[in-house]
Amino acid sequence: MPTDTFEKTSWSWQLSKFQEQAGEWWEYQFYRFEKALPELPTGWSISPWLGELLKFLFWLVLGLFIAWVGWRLWREFSPYVYSWLNRSGNITDFRVKTRSNESSIALLLERSQEFYRQGNYREACRCVYLAMLQQLDKNAIAPQKLSRTDGEYLQLLRSSVTPIQPYETLITTHEQLCFGNAEILPDNYEQCRQAYREISQE
Repeated sequence: MPTDTFEKTSWSWQLSKFQEQAGEWWEYQFYRFEKALPELPTGWSISPWLGELLKFLFWLVLGLFIAWVGWRLWREFSPYVYSWLNRSGNITDFRVKTRSNESSIALLLERSQEFYRQGNYREACRCVYLAMLQQLDKNAIAPQKLSRTDGEYLQLLRSSVTPIQPYETLITTHEQLCFGNAEILPDNYEQCRQAYREISQE
């Protein structure tokens, strides 16, 4: 009895049951198709090899359809799968990622200084803002997402960090860079640098 129960709930049994039902459905549809055809001469019927060919084509189309659906689902959900795998990765992966983040933060801050020396305060402030995003990602406060807006970052940070003022300074300056026509001055850069120092010391 337990053996029968196991067989009836196993994947192979369910697959064979599905194939059997699909085969019956196909035969029924084929029967309806034959009935819908005009009256044919006596003794005429579709040859067995043609029936087998049609069955093969049916399973081929079904397989391709399932593969296409699987591919579409993978494209849609693979970012979430990779994100989950990264979060549940081992300590070595975490250390490598942390070192990578620290390296990119240092590089962004170095570039901001270069832009500042060149008098390009807009790009200098942008680099500090990007360093802040890397810092948030590194500390797992707000993992980076390309689709996340400045407003969404602020909303997330207001519920998770204090003080909020340094973040507001950097995000507001970035919004001015992207959407405003206001001139970015050396004072703006100094405010951004000071805000980042406060953030990095938390």
